[in-house]
Amino acid sequence: MKRAASSTGTQKAAQLIATAKQSIGDTTALLEAKQDFKRLLEEFERIVGVLDTIEKDIEKLLNGIPMAKQLRSIGLGFICIAAILSGTGDLRQYAHGRQLLRKAGLNLAESTSGKRKGQIVLSKRGDATLRKYLYLATLQLIGNNPVFRQLHEYNVQIKQMKKQQSLFKVLGKLARIIIGIVGRGEDFSPERVVPPFNQAA
Repeated sequence: MKRAASSTGTQKAAQLIATAKQSIGDTTALLEAKQDFKRLLEEFERIVGVLDTIEKDIEKLLNGIPMAKQLRSIGLGFICIAAILSGTGDLRQYAHGRQLLRKAGLNLAESTSGKRKGQIVLSKRGDATLRKYLYLATLQLIGNNPVFRQLHEYNVQIKQMKKQQSLFKVLGKLARIIIGIVGRGEDFSPERVVPPFNQAA
């Protein structure tokens, strides 16, 4: 990263470290600073405890919802599952993944204003929270689930897609999988989602 006078971020960091070693520092109000730091740590631990309690309560609620167990079988976390179900309601009312994408505003639409007039973009005419958590769920699965990671790698390496373009394609796949397993009343089966290059092999 370039800085002023063409210095790099590394050079700037080295200069700051060298300057700090020669500085006498601020020796005033040390007790007050320690007390403030202690209060910040206590507040942080309190908030972490509250969030942990909320997550446990959400987990208990989801354990009583059969379709939550099916979403869990894909590898989704409890927070993502809760957000998705709160934004969609009963997933059995959806006949296809496209309906779920439309609910989240992730369906494609033509831009009719501004510089992108005539271009195909995401409509974003839907539940913003649902859209956010479907996106985060896809990122999570690409990172942790071998099947979704292989789908993403196939899109990027073989089909030469940009990473963001591939991510939304995998998101569409996830939407179809969610509606499919809930409609059939079964858990996720990795064998049903075989990447194209594995099929060829």
